[in-house]
Amino acid sequence: MNAPSAEALSVVLLIAVLASAVVRPFGLPEAVVAVPAAGLVVLTGAISPEHAWEEAERLGPVVGFLAAVLVLAHFCDVEGLFRACGAWMARWARNRPGRLLTSVFVLASAITAVLSLDATIVLLTPVVFATAARTGVRPKPHTYACAHLSNTASLLLPVSNLTNLLAFSASGLSFTRFAALMALPWLVAIGAEYLVFRRFFAADLAGTTPDPSPVDTGTADTPALPLFALVTVACTLAGFVVASALGIDPAWAALAGALVLAGRALIRRQATPVTVLRATAPGFLAFVLALGIVVRAVVDNGLADALGRVLPEGTGVAALLGIAALAAVLANLINNLPAVLVLLPLTATAGPGAVLAVLLGVNIGPNLTYAGSLATLLWRRIVHQHEHYVGIKEFTRLGLISVPAALIPAVVALWGSLLVLGG
Repeated sequence: MNAPSAEALSVVLLIAVLASAVVRPFGLPEAVVAVPAAGLVVLTGAISPEHAWEEAERLGPVVGFLAAVLVLAHFCDVEGLFRACGAWMARWARNRPGRLLTSVFVLASAITAVLSLDATIVLLTPVVFATAARTGVRPKPHTYACAHLSNTASLLLPVSNLTNLLAFSASGLSFTRFAALMALPWLVAIGAEYLVFRRFFAADLAGTTPDPSPVDTGTADTPALPLFALVTVACTLAGFVVASALGIDPAWAALAGALVLAGRALIRRQATPVTVLRATAPGFLAFVLALGIVVRAVVDNGLADALGRVLPEGTGVAALLGIAALAAVLANLINNLPAVLVLLPLTATAGPGAVLAVLLGVNIGPNLTYAGSLATLLWRRIVHQHEHYVGIKEFTRLGLISVPAALIPAVVALWGSLLVLGG
């Protein structure tokens, strides 16, 4: 296949894969279109079998890590962690919508960072809806916070987001150094989001609601805190640090934590081998691998050269801002996962600072549009299942304020962290 034909086919297939992931016709999983598309780019010669295999090998460990984290989050839910979170939010907020928003920010940020953004979207969002209903407050600001924080609050740890896992492997950083460099940008971005939300949703957060009863707030029958799950998660996080220090792939620590919680659920007959397999989201994992191959075909056929001409050089604050802005724009054009797959090979040679600037762009930038990240698309489906209307104009208007408000100071904070800690 000649170069123009290969480029056109790769682009068309990437658009088809992304459109299918957004629309999900007939409720079919994302992999239904992505896997045949990956096969087609190989069969037609748009990408060589060697490059396709190379991409699959590169993504394989990342996908395995993701599967383990998804299992860990699922069985934390089985243990009752998210029910306990809902009871705590209702009890702490009482009849004050502003306090409920604060509690959602705290919990969503912690859950996203430790158990990944999927846990915030799939497991915490329904709990937030239920808590808002029990306490009689308007759910909009609190559920929007889940969507935004699933992206913004996923900056801290390599395990917080699939994009982080990809950046982590490309950066050459240890687990602890990655977290140290991203800690200040993470705090700054979340703080900026919080200030924007308090201003944007001032009308929804004003006043109080009638005093809820003990049943409404969860104090009548408060779920016990699942200590076993919390200890397992804490040990898993410690395992990430130790494994990274010893030069062992942190995926083994994630696997150990997942096996402990899944094994406990199997012994207690709270799960079956089939439910454990489903918790890994095999369809989504296949989608990630297939998407990576299709994106590699696009990169091989001209996109890398085009982006290379406009990508800022250097690691000064202006260059980092330019890299992050380009990453944010690209994430909203082609989704953040393809964007990070495209940009990481172009920035990896410039050092960890450029790689982490890409990560800021592809994690904060998707809050601008529905299509910016798969997490936001999934959040929208969950919101609709709860019969709650989400206006695209309002979502975009909020994003136009929050994205630059969070992205710019976060990049400056990253630049400062690099100066102090070294890149």
